[in-house]
Amino acid sequence: MTPKEVLALSKAKDVKIVDLKFCDIHGAWQHFSIPFSELRESLFEHGLGFDGSSIRGWQGVAASDMLVVPDPKTAIIDPFVEVSTLSMICDIEDPITKEPYTRSPRGVARKAQEYLVSTGIADTAYFGPEAEFFIFDDVRYGTGMNEMFYAVDSTEGHWNTGKEEFPNQGYKIRPREGHLPTPPLDKHMDLRNEMMLTMQELGINVEAQHHEVATGGQAEIDLRYDTLLKMGDQMCLYKYVVKNVAYRAGKTATFMPKPIFGDSGSGMHVHQSLWKKGKPLMAGDGYANLSQEGLWYIGGLLKHAAALCAFCNPTNNSYKRLVPGYEAPVTLAYSARNRSAICRIPMYSSDPKSIRVEFRCPDPSANPYLAFSALMMAGLDGIENQIDPGEPIDKNLYELPPEEAAGLSFVPDSLRNSLEALDADREFLLKGDVFTKGFIDNYIKLKMHEYDEVRLRPHPQEYVMYYDV
Repeated sequence: MTPKEVLALSKAKDVKIVDLKFCDIHGAWQHFSIPFSELRESLFEHGLGFDGSSIRGWQGVAASDMLVVPDPKTAIIDPFVEVSTLSMICDIEDPITKEPYTRSPRGVARKAQEYLVSTGIADTAYFGPEAEFFIFDDVRYGTGMNEMFYAVDSTEGHWNTGKEEFPNQGYKIRPREGHLPTPPLDKHMDLRNEMMLTMQELGINVEAQHHEVATGGQAEIDLRYDTLLKMGDQMCLYKYVVKNVAYRAGKTATFMPKPIFGDSGSGMHVHQSLWKKGKPLMAGDGYANLSQEGLWYIGGLLKHAAALCAFCNPTNNSYKRLVPGYEAPVTLAYSARNRSAICRIPMYSSDPKSIRVEFRCPDPSANPYLAFSALMMAGLDGIENQIDPGEPIDKNLYELPPEEAAGLSFVPDSLRNSLEALDADREFLLKGDVFTKGFIDNYIKLKMHEYDEVRLRPHPQEYVMYYDV
């Protein structure tokens, strides 16, 4: 869509408000609105000034002036506000240099796409995330000097089998038995359908929706693959739709990786492939129909996996999911079909266009622009340096005997460890100025603060274990 087409759409829909959205470092959309009378073609070129000092991890007050530049290709009519509102995703620029702001995640994704082309290896990177989330009926939490608690509830939750619901009709999902049940066990089919149809109306290509493994309302809606930048945009819109459809129905949705104990957490498996001049580069006659480039790409993912976790699993809570046996792969290995390996090659089809690599440890708390960009940079580094991924492992890695498991490597088990890995292994991200040294330093500082916020606080389980010492 061009600026002229955006203005024409706005007039046809009698738009009153223009909402300008952009993504912060943590992956959250921020926004502000202007009256439609302020929308002119010049805005798409010159942008609009705003104060960036209050955005987490961005400019300080001494250099807070920034430009927000809407991308006309992202224009939609927002279905969740009362007044007719045009919504657009924006890039962030420095008002003096007019260069993309180096701490803007969308700017990182743009530079990643440009770097890919500059390598001559490929001209297109496709990404297909499978994001999971929970739908709850109630959520409460609090923390203070002398107390700490959380409580979530779901009409599906197995913990409610004995609850007075006047009447309690049963049909509660047992832990880890929530994959693909039909109603009335699956109580959110209509809600997920509404989410899926809303996404389609907004231009997102949806492949499927279903209940996920965990009790208590876990769900998944899968998107058809698209280019790096566009899929980053779509994942931000995806979350916006999920949260607002749930909220409108009197429920709440969360992409927190591990909101309940003793059941599967929410992951975001990321399918990825490289193409050049319309031809898939990862298809060949090697293992699992992979090309040599495809194997080297996996080599890059495995080599840099610990550093990648800083972007793909960027919260303290992420590492409560990365535990063997809960369907979250933690072993640095690759395999065809095997879902216990961190890199999987799906075998649904032998069509060269379907050959791809699935990186299985990410979760949906990740900033999609940063995660997808980092994954592609790792894979490209694998190709550029011809990194051998070693031999595949076609066994259930959760059930290996100790003598075999002893020789394997694993992803970090904490946010701190992943940030330390990123600090030590960052050169592959700096190529093409995709991620800058300043960006990574700032990111590590922000996330280490998050780590300390949890590390410094007593945990309720510690009272269970240690109060009587």
